[in-house]
Amino acid sequence: MWFCSAVGDHLYKRRYYLLSFLLVLVLVWIATFSGEALKIIPVFSATMQTRKDNLMDQPDNGASTPDQLYIPTQKGECPVESPLLQGLVKPHFESSLTMKNVENETKGVSEGGYEPSGRTARQSVAIIIPHRRRETHLIYLLYHLHPFLQRQQLHYALYVVHQAGDATFNRAKLMNVGYLEALKDHSWDCYIFHDVDLIPENDKNVYICDDNRPKHLIFGRNSTGYKMLNKIAFGGVTAFTKEQFEQINGFSNLYWGWGGEDDDLYNR
Repeated sequence: MWFCSAVGDHLYKRRYYLLSFLLVLVLVWIATFSGEALKIIPVFSATMQTRKDNLMDQPDNGASTPDQLYIPTQKGECPVESPLLQGLVKPHFESSLTMKNVENETKGVSEGGYEPSGRTARQSVAIIIPHRRRETHLIYLLYHLHPFLQRQQLHYALYVVHQAGDATFNRAKLMNVGYLEALKDHSWDCYIFHDVDLIPENDKNVYICDDNRPKHLIFGRNSTGYKMLNKIAFGGVTAFTKEQFEQINGFSNLYWGWGGEDDDLYNR
């Protein structure tokens, strides 16, 4: 019994030393692996931060695609505030600019739409632009609006609704038509109704909807000293969710010619 017990005790001690040795090896391996992992993370973050800082210093010429220049540290939803925003950027209007220039210099756009690559936009936005005999205005707007929206990292599409013929212009009816057409393509989070002759200057004025109420995206313009003409002005650029727009039954179709439809919209 004792001998057997002694042999059993000896084997037990050998197993104990062996297991202890293996445990030490495992702990050393874990410590080494963890140390390497911790070294990678700050280096990666610092590299991305430098890339973003350099990007913010680049001038905006309307020709680059910001989304292609910025590489996020991880996939997922776009941040609440895009790191690509530049703030106030005064638009420039080259008389030689053509629609072909806009097509060639605007990157990442397909059939009037754009979506950030590798991550999910905070909102998807349909922008509806009524148009007739404003070709030059349309060229300038598209040239500046595409990079403006891309810096905001939005999923968007532009709908230019053209009124043909010689009948009196009906801005409100074109807006309604654009809304119905946009519904056929996608369940957009936000619908923005945008005059063709208004160009945003500050990309921190983010083109998204507010769940609580319709949103007026224009405070003033350069021709009025950046002041509102009156307290109830609600034209130019306005944003609605689908629920908000349908609750007021959209624009009135009865306003032909200039003015009136935006005041009617405010009252609704």
